[in-house]
Order: sequence, then structure tokens, then C-alpha cells
Amino acid sequence: MLLALNDAISSTVMAGRATKVEIFGVIDLNSKAEIRIGAISLGEAIQFVANASVLGYDVRGAMVRCELPGRPSLRKWDCDRLWTQYGRALLQA
Repeated sequence: MLLALNDAISSTVMAGRATKVEIFGVIDLNSKAEIRIGAISLGEAIQFVANASVLGYDVRGAMVRCELPGRPSLRKWDCDRLWTQYGRALLQA
């Protein structure tokens, strides 16, 4: 059941990887302030969240939010898994 759910999310994400999304809950470790990142593609958002810790951001509470029906909100763990699974293919339109 969980594998089928993961496959459904993966398929949905790959189909909508160019969709514009927002990222909430990102903390800039230098300023200790929450920043909001918007109007980037779903693929770019997944890449950012998966790699943000090396860029000086805390994304443990981050959420990638997409407004389209059937497109899931993604957490850090989801982004890590999707970036590991698909990598740069998420950035191709």
C-alpha cells in the first residue's frame, strides 16, 4: 500500500514538475528568520529543500505547497526521496 502511494506521488510530481509552487517554513540560519520562497517550479523547490542544509537553511519544518488539485504538499523527507530518485530530471521541462 505504501509503495503504491509513493508511486502515485512520484508520478504526480513528475507530471507537474514545472508547476509554480511556494515553500513555507524555511529558516535562514544566519538571520534566524523564516523566509518564504514562492513562484519557483516544483522541481526547483524539491531540489532546494533537499539541498538547503548545505546552503545555510533549516528546512526540517518546510513544506512545498502546490495549489493545484491532486498535487500533494511535500515535506523534507518527500523532497529528499524524490531528489534522490529523480535528480536533475525534476528540473527538465
